[in-house]
Amino acid sequence: AAAYAGALMTVASSSFFVAIGYAAFGNPYNLNHFVARSFYAVVTKFFNIHVEVEGEEYLEQKPAILMANHQSMLDIIICGRCVVPLLANIHAQLTWIRLMPKQAVIVSKDSLKYTPLGPFMMLSGSVFINRGNSAAAVKRLDEAGNLIKHNKVSTWIFPEGTRHLSPKSDMLPLKKGGFHLAIGAGIPIIPIVVENYYHIYHSGFFGEGTIKVKGKRPCNSWGRASLMNFSASSSSNPTVGLTRKDVGDLAVRVREQMVETLHKISSHAVNPESEKTPSVAVPAQKPAIVKSESGS
Repeated sequence: AAAYAGALMTVASSSFFVAIGYAAFGNPYNLNHFVARSFYAVVTKFFNIHVEVEGEEYLEQKPAILMANHQSMLDIIICGRCVVPLLANIHAQLTWIRLMPKQAVIVSKDSLKYTPLGPFMMLSGSVFINRGNSAAAVKRLDEAGNLIKHNKVSTWIFPEGTRHLSPKSDMLPLKKGGFHLAIGAGIPIIPIVVENYYHIYHSGFFGEGTIKVKGKRPCNSWGRASLMNFSASSSSNPTVGLTRKDVGDLAVRVREQMVETLHKISSHAVNPESEKTPSVAVPAQKPAIVKSESGS
């Protein structure tokens, strides 16, 4: 784990100088793509951890809010994953597909500005939110929404707000900031579900293996009536036609969808639903028949 953290900090520190170049040429939104790919190349070579993605075709839509579950510092690998080159035609042209697309920014808590990652994140156009001031946070999200929509960039968010990793495949309740952003700007939400990888990494253990990820289909044409009928088994997420009053319901339904997918792809983890003891109905007892001593 210490070696992994060291590799992460080395790549981030080196990227500060790359960030200056990107900013100088007016292209800061491609910086996260470059850094994520660089870090993924390092990790796969030296730590033998790989990422397998289903539904990557949904990730190219812009602008969009990319929402992923947050487990640990290994999530940086998820952002940077590039698949093995795919044959595009008979001439063997190569196409690279990535989870951190070009023209992408990250929404983060304000405190990260004051860490070693801060300078790099600021130069890459990251959106910082002060969670302690709701009014200021909503205003900042509105400003960010206009910027994201105007520049047609994707936005990566971990909506749980903090890391959550355990032997069970579950998620924390989702913070509402990303949903305010999506509804305010009319931007579609694309859920990205990362399997529970407790079997590969947890406190005191760092192993090897492949992490499965599933991208979900976006939708930005639903209205309030559709939200009320939103099913956890649906593959779409509504934003257009909704108002701030719908944020809470949307957050709950998106989480339900992500958790359902998380259970399906986390074959190594414990499904909390399977641990619930079903209630067993106790049959009503028939009243006892008391015979009289006379036998009548």
